[in-house]
Amino acid sequence: MATQLKGSEVTKAMKDKMTAQVEELKERGITPTLAIVRLGEKPDDLAYERGAVKRCESVGVSCKVLEFPEDIREEKLVSEIETLNKDKNIHGILVFRPLPRHINEEKLKAVICPDKDVDCMSPVNIAKVFAGDESGFAPCTPEAVIELIDHFGIPVEGKNVIVIGRSMVVGKPLSMLLLKKNATVTICHTRTRSIQDICKKAEILVAAAGRAKMVNRDFVMPGAVVIDVGINLDENGNLCGDVNFDDVADIAGSITPVPGGVGTVTTSVLVKHVIQAAIKTVGK
Repeated sequence: MATQLKGSEVTKAMKDKMTAQVEELKERGITPTLAIVRLGEKPDDLAYERGAVKRCESVGVSCKVLEFPEDIREEKLVSEIETLNKDKNIHGILVFRPLPRHINEEKLKAVICPDKDVDCMSPVNIAKVFAGDESGFAPCTPEAVIELIDHFGIPVEGKNVIVIGRSMVVGKPLSMLLLKKNATVTICHTRTRSIQDICKKAEILVAAAGRAKMVNRDFVMPGAVVIDVGINLDENGNLCGDVNFDDVADIAGSITPVPGGVGTVTTSVLVKHVIQAAIKTVGK
């Protein structure tokens, strides 16, 4: 049976380090602060918001929630983001997406200050990820995968790593982060021919396609590391990943559960970014 790579172990280790960093910042008169911008009251946003606020508070980071109606004018929303950009007491800005259709997301991406863009919305930070420049912020979920890999001491250099998914949210930026660690990376997606045969060659398989239980035992090399980034609902309405856990667990060497895996670490990465952004202001 595969060893479970539990996110709670990773977040505990991260928490100890982050708490110490926050205490040091507060001694300098700086309280790391995250501003969450939410339009409307979508259940997924509210659930993530509760988790983010709780994780922030657990290490001493302040969290300010700005709630606006879904029909907010684009000009008003841009103005609110610009105000946050200028506020020296705000170190990180998180805008919940997807945005309503009347809001030009590309315009908003260009407005947010890259130094406060803690979930890689700005094209400046996206470019830095692809350039291997660590001075920006990578998207939280891909970085959570890297945090998990590092915590459990999973060797990546030279390994054959296959990522299922090509989105700019997970698949592509994660592939860049893995390349930076000298992995040999192949990107597959739902239209890849003979995808099962290709994935079965992976020493590390990352599932981020957004399809419930897509990855079964036919995708997995015996002893492989399987990292499930997916968050879906199965036919019974239960939370599940992109991997059919029960079908794969007796073949994989190690595997992340859903829930309790990568998603658990994602919020901690968000908080880590807020702290890093606050650290950068020291001496300015």
